[in-house]
Amino acid sequence: MSAPVTYSSIEDIEAGVGVEVGPTDWLTIEQSRIDGFADDTLDHQWIHVDAERAKNGPFGATVAHGFLTLSLVPYFNSRLRTVENVRMGVNYGLDRVRFPAPVRVGARVRSRMTIVACERIAEDAVQLVTRATIEVEGSDKPACIADLVSRYYFER
Repeated sequence: MSAPVTYSSIEDIEAGVGVEVGPTDWLTIEQSRIDGFADDTLDHQWIHVDAERAKNGPFGATVAHGFLTLSLVPYFNSRLRTVENVRMGVNYGLDRVRFPAPVRVGARVRSRMTIVACERIAEDAVQLVTRATIEVEGSDKPACIADLVSRYYFER
């Protein structure tokens, strides 16, 4: 993985619209991460936590929750970009989110991102839509594609 892209101003971010950044390094999804997510979200569906039953299930093994995969986006994005000279950045929400392929236990995932939109919402602030694509090693389909909406408020 190369160094993260650094944006130091609104103009830097505007210039980055449409430019793909990444990929990140690979991250292995272990059963302990899946089990911890199940405990934290109270989602103990057998396809996630019952290895014996999951062997005969639709995926041949346990799989990560879709929302676990989605929850890795901030981690991956922090490895792909930094935004300097801001007094605050906030997660404003999500637009479209899809989970085209499962993440089986032991799989390796990584991410790419593209700023697909940048709108000035104030003299010192922008709203971004960043498309994150989480890939599964060896899969033709991504595990997750999500458009994240965030706001950055720059120092005055």
